[in-house]
Amino acid sequence: MTAIEPQPALATTSLPIEYDKRLMLFSGRANPELGAKIADKLGVDLGTVTLKTFSNGEVYCRFEESIRGADVFIIQPTCANPATGVSANDALMELLFMIDAAVGASAHRVIAVTPWFGYSRQDKKSAPREPISARLVARMIEAAGADRVLTMDLHAGQIQGFFRKPVDHMTALFMLTQYFVDLGLEDLVVVAPDAGRVKLNKKFASKIGAELAILDKERPAQQVAEIGYVIGDVRGKTAIIVDDMIDTAGTLCAAGQTVIDAGARAVYAAATHPVLSGAAYENLRAAAFEQIVVTDTIPLRAGAPDNVRVLSCAELLTDSIRRIFTNDSVSEVFGGENQLF
Repeated sequence: MTAIEPQPALATTSLPIEYDKRLMLFSGRANPELGAKIADKLGVDLGTVTLKTFSNGEVYCRFEESIRGADVFIIQPTCANPATGVSANDALMELLFMIDAAVGASAHRVIAVTPWFGYSRQDKKSAPREPISARLVARMIEAAGADRVLTMDLHAGQIQGFFRKPVDHMTALFMLTQYFVDLGLEDLVVVAPDAGRVKLNKKFASKIGAELAILDKERPAQQVAEIGYVIGDVRGKTAIIVDDMIDTAGTLCAAGQTVIDAGARAVYAAATHPVLSGAAYENLRAAAFEQIVVTDTIPLRAGAPDNVRVLSCAELLTDSIRRIFTNDSVSEVFGGENQLF
C-alpha cells in the first residue's frame, strides 16, 4: 500500500490589512464659498489643490496631498464665477481635470458634487442638427472617471438617464417652501411660469397650502419668452412664481407683470439656481417683486438687488455627502419625494 505524502497547507491569499475609510473634500473655483460651508459642517478641512488658468486659457489642476484610497468629493457647479475668474466652460473643464487627477492618484471613489448642472437646458433637440449638450456633458463626466454624481434640481429630471453611473438628485423644494411658511403670508397662490413647471409648482403649492395658477407662455427662440395670460385666479392674492432657475430674468419679470396686471396684491419669486446672467440685475430692479428667493448653488456676482434673498443649500448637501460616504440611503433625506418632479 502506497503511503500518501502529507500536503503542505495552502497559503492564504488575503492580507490582514486594517482599512480606515477616509473622506476628503475639495472645491473647484466655481463656488469655493459653498465648499467651505460644507467642509465646516462636515467637520473636515478642505483639501489643498492648485487650480489656475494659463495665459492661453488652458486650465491646470494638481492635488497637493495624497488622496490614495480616499472617497474624494469634488464641489464644483459648472457655472461662471467672476470673483475667481472662471467661465462656465472653465468650470466644466476644471471639474473634468480634477476627476481625472483624482482617479490617477488612486482615489477609492470620486464623487462629483455639481449642484448646478451646466447645459441642463439643452436636454433635447429643439431644432434639426442641434446637439443634446446635457447628454454630452454627462458622458464627459463619466469618461473622466466619476463614480457618482450629486446634483440639485435638474432642469429636467430625465437628465439622470444620460448617466450610467449613480446620480443622487437633491431638491431645494423643502428649503424654499419652509422659507415661505415662516414668512406667514396669507391668501397665497403659486404660479407656474409655464406648463412644463406645473408638476413642481403643484408640489410647492401643496406644501404651503396654496392654490395653483399657470401662465400661458411661448418660447419663439432661446432666452426669449412671450407671456400670454394667467390660467387661474390670482386677484387680490399674494403670488409666488416658482421655477428651477433664473437666468436673464426677462421671462420672470414679464411673468411677474402679467400676474400684477391680473390683479395680484403682491408677487414673490423663488428658484433654486440664480444664474442671473446678462441684464438680470437690471431686469429685477425694474420689476415689482417683494422678494426673489434663491439658493447658493451658484455664487451671486457683486451688485445684486436688495430684494434678493439667498438660502444656503450647504446643510442639505452635507447630509447627502455624509450618507454617500457611509453608504446610507440618500432618498431618506426627502422621504423619496425628490423623485416626484
